[in-house]
Amino acid sequence: MQELPELEIYRAILAERYAGAQITAMTIHQHGMDEAAQRELSGHVVGTTIWFVERRAQHLVFHLDNGKRLLMKISSDAYVYCGTGDREQDAKASLTISLGERYVTFYGLQAEDIKLMSVKGLEEYMRGRGIDPLDKRLTLSRFVERFAKKRSTLRTALLDEGLISGIGPVYADEIAFAARLRPDAKLQSLDAEAWERLYQAMGSVLRDAISHGGAGEKPLFEGDLLTGGFAERFQVYKREGQACTRCGGTVQKLTAGNRKAFACTGCQEITE
Repeated sequence: MQELPELEIYRAILAERYAGAQITAMTIHQHGMDEAAQRELSGHVVGTTIWFVERRAQHLVFHLDNGKRLLMKISSDAYVYCGTGDREQDAKASLTISLGERYVTFYGLQAEDIKLMSVKGLEEYMRGRGIDPLDKRLTLSRFVERFAKKRSTLRTALLDEGLISGIGPVYADEIAFAARLRPDAKLQSLDAEAWERLYQAMGSVLRDAISHGGAGEKPLFEGDLLTGGFAERFQVYKREGQACTRCGGTVQKLTAGNRKAFACTGCQEITE
């Protein structure tokens, strides 16, 4: 369950803790990467300093002072843990980056999820992925322009990484609820007022999720009391059979674009 809010929280914590820190060791636990590739990757990374941390779609990117970019793709099953001191052997770990007495461990990565790239290589790799929904350049008019020609349901479009990045099943359902639109509504049936509601809902839901810790299930560090806090604020996702907090109706499980979705049919519009 790693969508934009969870990755943005990771980015913020990693930047706060490690920007300006030197990488003193790198251990790749992922057996899918051969030893020669591991040594080469570590050789380019160990001894460098992290300038800052960026989030790009499903990826976290460490900008290194040697001009390279260390990229980790964070899939739905991947997660991150930050710690200090000695580390016990962890068979589930994929990658551990040490920064003196501190470390950050990545779980759930495949060998192909760990890459070292040039600036140009990173831009080529990211080409074709959708715009970030919180990008300031994504105005209402540009949002409508990107989506309006799609012949699909609202939910299918929100999940399309070629259109927009970082939205998965959790936030697609929550955004549709906030916009008072059914997830199975056809995009071409939306009027101007509905488009504006959808655009505003997208920004407000994602920002609210970030501020309340996202919906991640794994703590990010010892004593972490914030991560996962947004799960308590779900309005429809996985609340099938429960009362709608807005109208008192019943949250139902629907099919939208051949996928399951959650919605309140009492107060979410279905447009024809």
